[in-house]
This record gives sequence, C-alpha cells and structure tokens, in this order.
Amino acid sequence: MDVAEARSDFLESDLDVDEEDWLPNLTPRQIVAELDKYIVGQDQAKRAVAIALRNRWRRQQVDDELREEIMPNNLILIGPTGVGKTEIARRLARLTGAPFVKVEATKFTEVGYVGRDVESMIRDLVDVSVNMVRAEREDDVQATAEATVEDRLLDLLLPSVTPKPSGSEEKRPEAPVGAQIFVAGPQGVEAKDPDDDSLEGRRARTREKLRKLLDDGKMEDRQVEVEVSQAPSIEGMVLPMGGAEGMDYNFTEMLQEMLPKRTKRRNVTIAEARRILLQDELDRLVDMDEVIHEALIRAEDMGIIFLDEIDKIAAERGSMGPDVSRGGVQRDILPIVEGSTVQTKYGLVRTDHMLFVAAGAFHVCKPSDLIPELQGRFPIRVELKSLDEADFVRILQEPRNALVRQYRALVETEGAELEFTVEGIEEVAHIAATLNDQMENIGARRLQTVMTTLLEDMLFDLPEGRGPRVVVDRAFVQEHLSEIVEDTDLRRYIL
Repeated sequence: MDVAEARSDFLESDLDVDEEDWLPNLTPRQIVAELDKYIVGQDQAKRAVAIALRNRWRRQQVDDELREEIMPNNLILIGPTGVGKTEIARRLARLTGAPFVKVEATKFTEVGYVGRDVESMIRDLVDVSVNMVRAEREDDVQATAEATVEDRLLDLLLPSVTPKPSGSEEKRPEAPVGAQIFVAGPQGVEAKDPDDDSLEGRRARTREKLRKLLDDGKMEDRQVEVEVSQAPSIEGMVLPMGGAEGMDYNFTEMLQEMLPKRTKRRNVTIAEARRILLQDELDRLVDMDEVIHEALIRAEDMGIIFLDEIDKIAAERGSMGPDVSRGGVQRDILPIVEGSTVQTKYGLVRTDHMLFVAAGAFHVCKPSDLIPELQGRFPIRVELKSLDEADFVRILQEPRNALVRQYRALVETEGAELEFTVEGIEEVAHIAATLNDQMENIGARRLQTVMTTLLEDMLFDLPEGRGPRVVVDRAFVQEHLSEIVEDTDLRRYIL
C-alpha cells in the first residue's frame, strides 16, 4: 500500500478530516489498524512503533526551544526470523510517507577495512528523501510539462518554414476591402475569407489536425529526430584510491559534472520522444535547490532507518578471531545513532532526530552483548512472539497481500480458477507449523515454501489446460505433500 492508498482509506473512514491534514490526525490506534491489514498479531510491536511515529508529529508541534531537546525513542525489535519485524517497519514507512531506508548491519565494516562505512546509510536516506520530494514536485508540474511536450512534438512533426526575403517574395494582388471569395464544393457554394488561405492559416489547421492525431494515439510509431544530451563516460579513467575521507561516494558524480556533456541527434518514435522530452521539461520546471532544501529537512526530522540483523554484529565480550571487527562496527554506528553530522553530496545532514529501528533474532547472543553505549541509544525493546498454527491460518487469509489471494490472482491470468477450502488452508498451516517445530523455525516464510511445493505441478500444467477450476482441500494437500513431509531426508532439501 502506498501513501495515496493509505490516505484515501483513512479519509474514507473519517470524512470530516481535511485531505491536507490526514497525517496529523492519524492516531496510534489508526496506525495499528492500518498495520493490521498486512501483519497478523504482534500487537505489542505495533503499539510501540505507532507511539514512536505519533511522537514524531508531536515533536513538530512543540516550541522551537524545546523541540531540539526532544530525542526520538529508538526501538529494538527482538524476535525469530519470519515473524514480521521487517514488514512492520516497511509498512510504517509507506504509511507515513517519510524517508525510509532499510540496511543490513552485516554489510558494514569498521573504518580501515574494505567495505561500506556506516555513514553510507545516511547518504542512502538523503537520496531517498531527494527522490521523494522531486517526485512530488514533478507531480505538481506534470500537466504543464505534458502540454509543453505536446507543442514540442508538433514542432518536430511540422517544422517552421523560414520566410523568404522580402525582395524575392512575389507580390500577390490584394483583394479589395470587404471582398469575399466563393468556393464551390460538393456541399455547395461557401463564402471564404481570403486571409484564411495564407501560409499561417494552413499551418494552424494542419497543426490542430496533428494535435488531434497525437491525442488519439495514432502517431506513436511515427519517427522524429530529437536531440539527446549524454553524460560523459569515465570508464577507463584512472581514479585515485582512498583519498579524502567521505569523498569517495560522490567522486565519480563530481567528475561527470565537471566534464562537458555531449549532445546527439537520434531518430526515435513519438512514444520514445515524448518520454525524453517530458523528462527534459520536468528537469527544467523543477527547482532542484528547493527540492534539496526540503529533502534535507525531511531526512533530518522525519527520516527512519531500519537497521536489520543487528544481532550479527554483537559478540561476546573479549571475543577474538575473524569477527573482531564486530565491536568496531558498533562503535562506528554509535555516533550516528547518538547524533552527528554526516557529509553528503547534497550538504551536511544531522542525525540527531532520525528514528532508528533495529531488529534481530538474537539466537546465539542477546541484546546485552551489544556495547553498553549502543544499548542505551535503543531504550525501547519489543519482543515479537513466535507464530503458531493458528497464526498461519490467519496469515494465509486475512492480510491484503495474503498468499492465497496472490496465487488466486496468478491462476486467473491463465483463465482458470483456484479455490482454497477452509480445511485445505488449515492443513497447509498445520504442515508449516509442524515443519517449523521439527526443523529450523523460519516463521511465516515456511508458508511460502509449502505453498510453492504444493502448487508446483498445477502451475506447470496450467497453460496446457489442467482445468478451469482447481480446488485445494485437505485431500489435495495431503496428496501432494504427505510423501515429502514424512521423508525426513527429502524435506530437508525441499521444504
């Protein structure tokens, strides 16, 4: 669900709310209700993130002097894999329309090692914020840009004619003032203004005919010649290794901007020319300085960073060996979460009021294995419970993006119908829960594995006409999965 869908759903539920004020009126209870549409259970985690999100808006309403002192309540979501940690953060960001980025803690390395530094998460967040604000500004000027592009396409289809020099132009006898010209045609004799037969008049009529053909989409395959600007290629150029700290991320972009751009004329279809010209026109109409200014403010005040797999950088105290850099990564993350200034290609960005949501399974370690300073920067800890068979039954049916709905839609594209009975869904949930108990517990992700194996033969034979209607009941599930479930060695590789 994107922001527009969430806004429309919310406005439908409360028609007295002004469309521009939908986000301030999104209470924690309504946030939880929106999350319930996609995530089953985990009420405690939903309440915690809903309160944290509401506090972001509450902070904006406080006086300026005290506003800077209110720090965000960062969270750690603790729970086994496949229980909804990542989904909660992802749906929350889509609901609010805030700049959001999801990063894996395992990708970062300590300063001095080869790999990504922790500041790259802030640069990624700023890039997302700039793209978000730019898309909003482009939507505002979309109609103006499309009208301009249509005029430019008409100019390409009907180039202007250079007028002849005044000395070489043949003088035509002028009609007396008030005279009329009568034209005989199939429909009779019509009076015609002599000025309408001029070059400008004929050109205007032809232009309107072409405009109508463009609007009707009848000239999309027509070839026209457009001028395209190309960024210079820097492949093969020797780039410096290392360099100043914080400069490696935008060195290539800075180099491309310094080199002169080349233009090239290409023969393309009207459809492709419309796309090229529309992007050029949007680039001209959108003020990027204003976009960057607004994007930096949003990233600093509303940005959300989801730090996944944080348990993978936690290690027992005093541990040595190949994972020695884990503590270094934690020390590098600490100033980012605590509040610092990061250099990006758009300018300096403060991280003091960004919301950090960390998540981890903590199977082989515990949150107390993190360095104490980092633990203190995540004051709220929420434990997500493991999913059982009853939760699997709900997951298969209730969410808007439930697996049953997805497979039903896929089968409908082949002109067939897929129906799941209640007993069939319960049997699938039972098998998934049993496999999680007997093997590694991967949570709701086990449902995807079971459903894929269950419907594999049907999806393979569907184009050849397996049948207009397929019913998945308890017998169907047992027929296709019983042998694999009972064979211990086989299910290790298939399920």
